[in-house]
Amino acid sequence: MDYDENMNDCSNVNSFNKENIMAAEEEEKKLRSEEPEPEEEEEEEEEMDPKHKLIQIIVSTILLIVATVITKLNPNLAMWQKLLIFLVPYFCAGFDVLKEAGESIGHGEVFNEDFLMVVATVGALLIGFVPGGKANFTEAVFVMLFFQVGELFEGIAEGSSHRAISQLLDIRPDTANVERDGKVEVVSPDDVKVGEIVVIKPGEKVPMDGVVLEGKSSLNTVALTGESAPRDVAQGDDILSGCVNESGLLRVKVTKAFGESTASKILELVEHSSARKSKSEKFIAKFARVYTPIVVFAAVAVAFLPPLLSGNFTANFATWLLRALTFLIVSCPCALVVSVPLAFFGGIGASSKCGILVKGSGFMESLSEADTVVFDKTGTLTKGVFEVSAIHPEKMDAKELLHLAAHVERYSTHPIAISLRDAFGNENDGCSVEDVTEISGQGVKATVNGKTVYVGNTKLMDSIGAKWTACEEPGTIIHVAVGSEYAGHIHISDVEKDDAKQAITDLKSIGIRKTVMLTGDREKVAKHVAEDLGLDEYRAELLPADKVDNVEKLLAEKPDGKSLVFVGDGINDAPVLARADVGIAMGALGSDAAIEAADVVLMDDKPSKIAKGIRIARHTLLVARQNIVIAIVVKIAILILAVFGYAPMWLAVFGDTGVLLICILNSARTLSTKV
Repeated sequence: MDYDENMNDCSNVNSFNKENIMAAEEEEKKLRSEEPEPEEEEEEEEEMDPKHKLIQIIVSTILLIVATVITKLNPNLAMWQKLLIFLVPYFCAGFDVLKEAGESIGHGEVFNEDFLMVVATVGALLIGFVPGGKANFTEAVFVMLFFQVGELFEGIAEGSSHRAISQLLDIRPDTANVERDGKVEVVSPDDVKVGEIVVIKPGEKVPMDGVVLEGKSSLNTVALTGESAPRDVAQGDDILSGCVNESGLLRVKVTKAFGESTASKILELVEHSSARKSKSEKFIAKFARVYTPIVVFAAVAVAFLPPLLSGNFTANFATWLLRALTFLIVSCPCALVVSVPLAFFGGIGASSKCGILVKGSGFMESLSEADTVVFDKTGTLTKGVFEVSAIHPEKMDAKELLHLAAHVERYSTHPIAISLRDAFGNENDGCSVEDVTEISGQGVKATVNGKTVYVGNTKLMDSIGAKWTACEEPGTIIHVAVGSEYAGHIHISDVEKDDAKQAITDLKSIGIRKTVMLTGDREKVAKHVAEDLGLDEYRAELLPADKVDNVEKLLAEKPDGKSLVFVGDGINDAPVLARADVGIAMGALGSDAAIEAADVVLMDDKPSKIAKGIRIARHTLLVARQNIVIAIVVKIAILILAVFGYAPMWLAVFGDTGVLLICILNSARTLSTKV
């Protein structure tokens, strides 16, 4: 993109007068009032469901009390008359369960929670008609009511989790202020095209990615990076959707359509993360498909085999049928099927809140098993930006040496040349620079204020007969000579990220066995960085294929059941990111290439977030496994009690619905993981 062209397109923010801004605000209010968001309507509907369920439970409870009082006051009522009386509260409490069970049978999905509950409660209603059976009308209705209470709390817990995620990711704005025909119009962000100019007022969300044409401000990037520190932007800076403009008025030229913006990509990433299942989720899904039919047939066996073997089927059938019905209720695996995926969903949301995007629960599980963390160097542990770190002059002062080098490199676009000019910072000082000539593989020659100045490597110094001085510091050494007389050298290095050393310390503190750096840089540079940061190993002067080979070797060395994490700066490390168990990319505040290439993306490029992500993943796995243990232990205990006749039906419902509620509330803890 041509910066000068953007500057020519600019017009003063003040040219849009107060009337236009006020008109835009009125239009915005009108737009929001007339066109409510579908998501908001859906959320309102979801919030009404628990209210309907609560009303249903209250009415059913009143009807159950009335039915119980009627039957107590009329003890001589026939069994079928009592059944008719209790069917009223039963249908009130369970009409939706009966409907769901019927629809499931119609779709060929017989063995589910609703079907088991219907069979168990209908059996309880009818068991009084079996020879030797005792009426269980009150118990049958109570079981259905208890089941509905559990459903109510399940809906509230799940709704809270989903709302927490939605609020966390509420980063896309409803409207955008776009300049058209000299006026500011409020439109849907979908209607703004690439190249148009949007006005972002203080307090508004940035609607689309773009470049600042005019204005200065601070941006709240917490929704993208999890960091509360504001980011200052000014003319020429890139700006990302999802941030909040905190102070100044900004005019921004749109560079990406709304659907392709950073905020949209992040939302899509998180929303589809559930598609990539963890090993735990896959196992539980398979387990439920096999387990449920087995327990149904086991319940049939409990109902019929003991009476048959007793020699008096008629006398004992009612007792064992009641035990079988209790067995059916407690056997449903819904606590596992619902709560474990919810735990992973909460963990992914907690990671997103910290600016760590995990593309699926499978990657969350692998991240929790991290044992070896391998880093690329440039752009990952270092900033990937050359900076002048030391100046060693001879026969002139440091300022003059830097002055000569910066002017000779005035017209070069090489990163080293840019670092020299940035360090000098005063190119327009009136000096004359002529006859600039690049010497291939050696450096640059130019005439500065009438003097011939050479800037380059030792080969260039040797070619002109300048006796250069060696420098033992790791990094790139730029030598300078005036004529054939050596003037000194400048040390340039890639600067370590501020939190790189802390990142390695944190990883070791959480039990990471090995940290390794793979780089294509020189041995001396790699050794210096590795020793300074405290890495366990480093391997230098590697080609991309060499990095893959080294990762293969490290994969072979890691313990079984553990994973290798590779951290790189996006698409340049794609082959290694793909080969590792978990690939983590530096997101560069929304780099498309990084988001596409990796399994996990750090939105603010801070390597210290890696340990935080692993801690969240481990906590998520801990919660998921707690749910599995709680559900299985409680269910097995109550199943055993049910077979021997020590588990009333209400206890069976607790073993199903009560355990489900406990597990869901436990899963909700992952949303607020403290790291």
